[in-house]
Amino acid sequence: MSGLKIFEDAKPKAAIVSTTDVDVIARELSAIGVQFERWESPVSLSPDDSAEVILNAYKPYLDQLMGAKGAGSADVVKLTPDNPNVAALRQKFLAEHIHTEDEIRFFVHGSGHFVMHVNDRVYDAFCERGDLISVPANTKHWFDAGEKPFFTALRVFTDTSGWVAHFTGDNISERFPVA
Repeated sequence: MSGLKIFEDAKPKAAIVSTTDVDVIARELSAIGVQFERWESPVSLSPDDSAEVILNAYKPYLDQLMGAKGAGSADVVKLTPDNPNVAALRQKFLAEHIHTEDEIRFFVHGSGHFVMHVNDRVYDAFCERGDLISVPANTKHWFDAGEKPFFTALRVFTDTSGWVAHFTGDNISERFPVA
């Protein structure tokens, strides 16, 4: 079940908001410029499907989303516990960073935590299959799918070079481990 926990950045153990109500999640995230939606898609795919099959299945949705966001490309990112580079990939996503464009993700399978650090608060958005999240450019954030990650997500880009992170050097993600 999708969820949101909000913390003061100096108090990682005491959530000031904790909800699984999709309307509350969307409203709280909207207050910091983050778009959150739950899509009830008729598309049903296997976790073993190729990126090409996934992109083709979601093409009508992607065309609409990319047009609304002014995006130029989309791809598929998958991470599973049996990936030989799982530890390095997880660590790359865990470090707080920003992007110079919106980070737009739609969860096809699995789940993970998009964690944003905004105005001395930490917003931990737990996203799962059917969730769309769009984090505005220059928002400090990180992503954690746990020690045994399992997710497939569509990524939408305006910059054709794809996922480019600018790391902040802050170790805040170490103080806010996902549970």
